[in-house]
Amino acid sequence: MQAIILAGGQGTRLRPYTVIFPKPMLPVGGKPIIEIIVNQLASYGFTDIVISLGYLGDYIRMFFNNPANVPAGVTIRYIDETTPLGTAGPIGLVEGLEDNFLVINGDILTTLDYSDFMRTHVERGALLSVAVGEKTITVNLGILDLNQDSMITNFHEKPTYKYSDNMGIYIYSSRILRYIEKNTRLDLNNLVLKLIGDNEKVFGYCCNEPYYWIDIGATGDYEKANLEFENNRAKFEKR
Repeated sequence: MQAIILAGGQGTRLRPYTVIFPKPMLPVGGKPIIEIIVNQLASYGFTDIVISLGYLGDYIRMFFNNPANVPAGVTIRYIDETTPLGTAGPIGLVEGLEDNFLVINGDILTTLDYSDFMRTHVERGALLSVAVGEKTITVNLGILDLNQDSMITNFHEKPTYKYSDNMGIYIYSSRILRYIEKNTRLDLNNLVLKLIGDNEKVFGYCCNEPYYWIDIGATGDYEKANLEFENNRAKFEKR
């Protein structure tokens, strides 16, 4: 199976950590984030791994040039973003795409079941599947509903809202390439809206088993990820 890791971002919200190293090379539990991702992918049978490089990408290339850092049976190859191509545009640079392939941001720490994700995507005949995280937020204020005349129509005291968010993990069908122009910036949200507008099959995927997920986008997330990894190391490295 084939997977693409998007590792070209500048990680500006993680400065000063990312002044010297690209975000995917920041250590979590003593290992670079991207090494954890590659090991997890390998454990699920992804043997062709493509890494999209951009900001300070040579550090990632040098790390995996050491055979000791590459799981047995895995081939790692690279594409280079000479200009930032967004969260979907890099796909257009990849040669030899399989019929269905996984794409993951290079700053994700998760215990998601990739095998079930792929199986569900194929069974649905999806053009694109997006892994979904379920979140609950309690607003510690009173929330008012107003009509067009500013009259209060309802009052919600400290309401709780549930929503589904994008985990930064996807499975694409190669048929999607007709929507991705080579060397042109394209973000995932715009791609999804285009697919919806064309009545294509775009599905959200919620794993039936409990799973952990964090997008290591800011310094607080990075500190939390290190703590969670140390407390649940077996869940991330059990396979």
